[in-house]
Amino acid sequence: MNILWVKAGKLLPVDTGGRLRSYHILKELACHHGVTLLSYYPGRPDPQYEAAIRGEFPAAHSICTSAGSSFLRESLNYLRSLPHHAPFAVSKFTHPAVAGTVRRWLDEERFDVAVCDFLSASLNFPSPPPTPTVLFQHNVESSLWQRMAETETHPLRRAAYRLEAVKMVRYESSALARFHHVIAVSERDRRQMMAMNPSCGISVVPTGVDTRKFAHSPAPEKPGPPRIVFTGSMDWEPNIDAAIHFCQDVLPRVRSEFPQAVFQIVGRNPHAPVKKLACPSVEVTGTVPSVGEYLQNATVVVVPLRVGGGTRLKIFEAMAMGKAVVSTSIGAEGLDVVSGRDLVLADGASDFAKAICLLLRNRALRRKYEQAAMKLACQHDWARAAERFAAVLQLTINGLVANSLVPANL
Repeated sequence: MNILWVKAGKLLPVDTGGRLRSYHILKELACHHGVTLLSYYPGRPDPQYEAAIRGEFPAAHSICTSAGSSFLRESLNYLRSLPHHAPFAVSKFTHPAVAGTVRRWLDEERFDVAVCDFLSASLNFPSPPPTPTVLFQHNVESSLWQRMAETETHPLRRAAYRLEAVKMVRYESSALARFHHVIAVSERDRRQMMAMNPSCGISVVPTGVDTRKFAHSPAPEKPGPPRIVFTGSMDWEPNIDAAIHFCQDVLPRVRSEFPQAVFQIVGRNPHAPVKKLACPSVEVTGTVPSVGEYLQNATVVVVPLRVGGGTRLKIFEAMAMGKAVVSTSIGAEGLDVVSGRDLVLADGASDFAKAICLLLRNRALRRKYEQAAMKLACQHDWARAAERFAAVLQLTINGLVANSLVPANL
């Protein structure tokens, strides 16, 4: 199978959930199939990145789409996009050079199948595409924007999010039908997209975990204050909201019972609101070589998300390292987990804090969750996810998944 994979933005470094999912599936696919990655990115030309991505995927092709970006330029581009039907989150990733390359390669029949990685790249594909083409949906984007609008408190940002959500609902619904097939990352996402456009064929390829990198290494529990760890990209709005919410509404309740508890926010590029959270009881690490060290030393891992979509790679990573996890229901959406068996689900600041305190207080209970977590994570290696992904691509090539009656999990 010869595969074209089109992704907006750089794939390296592998430091976000979307990049992790795409990178690991691509690496596994490349072991058995021909893979050409078309990676396009804004900013100045980056020969170092282009050499690095060719080192990972020898057939990779990179396109630099602009000379740079700034807050002012981004704001002006947003204002110019307001009359357009496509949401800004899609139109800003659309570029004539990319669209021209994709159309030419598909017209030349170089590939058996093409993958549009994230909705953001979708306008660069011709409609209808001449080659069997799959949309890889890591999130239900409209749901994500709707939740961001509901939780945003700044009036101008809330208005912008609401407008983006309205445009995204219309665009996402129509975009689903532009492709021969769609891959979702959870059954919940599949159901949401089917409700938006029942004529689509949608299969589920669940999230995986790198069980070699995130492996439990038994060690005696270190003395010292309890460490509560939250990992994720701290330039992503849902993670920013989660970190602020935890520090303001949850952590004070935990520290009333465990005054020495420390909350570690581990993730790249923390925005100003996250940096301001730093204090003696809150550590904001910024970019770290590996989150594994922080997970290894965590007493409890938390996912206090109130906004989001798709599936949570961070939960499986923590589980693979044998950590007890407390998450909101939204934080664990789309994962094959059971509250009370694999992890603890808690919604609301009071219940979330109570769950953390219970695990900090009861080492035997915490150990039970740690063992269950490791057992579950072992069943979700990336190789298995890639096998299912490849099966969906092959069925798309064969024309066997062109309608909504296909089983969700192939």
